[in-house]
Amino acid sequence: MATTTGPSNPFLADSRYAIGHGRCDQQDNSDLAGPTEPTDELQYQWLGPAHFGSLISGPYPDGKRVIWSNGGQNIHKLDYETLNILASFDIVDELVSTDEMRAAVTGLDQLEGDEAMAHAMNLALSYMTGLEGVYALLDHDHTLFLGRSDHIIAYGDQDPTDRHCDIVEKARWNKPSEITGRFVGCNITFDGKLVISTDHGWIICLERDFSSYEAIQLPGGAEHAAAHCFTKEAEMGHTGYGWVRTSMCVGDDGGIYTSSVDTHHKVIWTGERLSLDPADGAWSAPYHNGTGNGSGTTPSLMGFGPDEDHFVVFGDGDEIVGITFMWRDEIPDDWTQLPGAPSRRVAGIGTANMDRPELTQVLTEQSITVSGYGAMTVNNEPASIPDSLPGGRGARLLAFYLGHKPEFTPYGLHKYEWDPVARRVEQAWVNNDVSSPNSVPFVSNAADLVYTCGVRGGQWSIEAVDWSTGEERFHVVLGGSQFNTLGAGVTLDDDGRLLFGTIFGKVRIS
Repeated sequence: MATTTGPSNPFLADSRYAIGHGRCDQQDNSDLAGPTEPTDELQYQWLGPAHFGSLISGPYPDGKRVIWSNGGQNIHKLDYETLNILASFDIVDELVSTDEMRAAVTGLDQLEGDEAMAHAMNLALSYMTGLEGVYALLDHDHTLFLGRSDHIIAYGDQDPTDRHCDIVEKARWNKPSEITGRFVGCNITFDGKLVISTDHGWIICLERDFSSYEAIQLPGGAEHAAAHCFTKEAEMGHTGYGWVRTSMCVGDDGGIYTSSVDTHHKVIWTGERLSLDPADGAWSAPYHNGTGNGSGTTPSLMGFGPDEDHFVVFGDGDEIVGITFMWRDEIPDDWTQLPGAPSRRVAGIGTANMDRPELTQVLTEQSITVSGYGAMTVNNEPASIPDSLPGGRGARLLAFYLGHKPEFTPYGLHKYEWDPVARRVEQAWVNNDVSSPNSVPFVSNAADLVYTCGVRGGQWSIEAVDWSTGEERFHVVLGGSQFNTLGAGVTLDDDGRLLFGTIFGKVRIS
């Protein structure tokens, strides 16, 4: 059994969830015990569009914490216990009202057919096009860092001793002219430097006071930019369509891991500079990409102990997504390239077909959930796609906004596991009774449960599945579309309570 959690970064806030996906390894798990039975103790707070992240601060002088939530129109500080809004910072002039948010989710629940799809498309165009700052982190000084399209912003407390005080913009760093593309990923090195990526493949190591930076472009990025090989959606500002689509994971050895459209890369932060040199441990390796769209998952690290196998794990770009395990350090001398593998660095591929050979497409936009040597993905492919709606972006629209409609609800969770004795990836289990249309699942190692946002009878729900066996343990029916995670992750707060963002708000289940 591999170590279930990676090391904590001392430069992140002193909490269990200070960065998207939980830690720098991006595994989406916690050693805390989460809920083990259903409950009706639920808190909900309306916030605004796209409040996906829930970054928990360390204790303030009064011993209490706050939750920082970054959205499409504003940033909030929430009381850790009540979810009440303590302070807000608006980033647009015209904010959507709570009445408008309620009307939006009512339309998703009550409209049917073409009217429902038109309504969903309008919401996507209104609130998701050009969405920025999805990936963010909170450091140990209670400073929130995130990227806009062409600059990085640091937000903080007007009075660092008072958690109720106003939010202020502390500083911003404008992208130098030689660095191209829109900012995408955000992480932090174990010596406290921000790691930022652009969709053109630039990796930047930036001092947290913005005083200096180092930057390097991934192999192939300059050629793609010169040839204008970026999708129409990416050029229009739609999120998740660039040459680099997702964020990065970072190891305590200086390794920075990210995917471009058909290649996975390890960049090395030496402490002084960024390196692509194999002599420093850097590498680039191709992965399967049958769709041509590349990986839609932020990579995760697996294995941390000195006697464990060490991998970086991500979903590939095939029509049936493959959970890809790559050796992240030196490839073992006696390792033979697997048949059909695009690189000797591939240690195994778990084809996530949900044990349903009739499926021709299983796509996921969620990071692969990792704990120990286990890696699990969900099925985001709608059960049906109307002829009037094209695939690709249309499929994502259905799973994200209308996944509760029975005709569209996708089903399936598929877990694979690395066998360190046989040295191969093997299927652990499949569950085709549970749905997870768009949520990022999260594992409680102490409870041995994986949680996700699913659907029951046309209502959004919380699903709890045994991480070891794949059997359903319990579920909680939440209600209508105000509880739709819309791509956000279900997480655990520092007291083991389920916490997640929704289409317009924040939910916590005790």
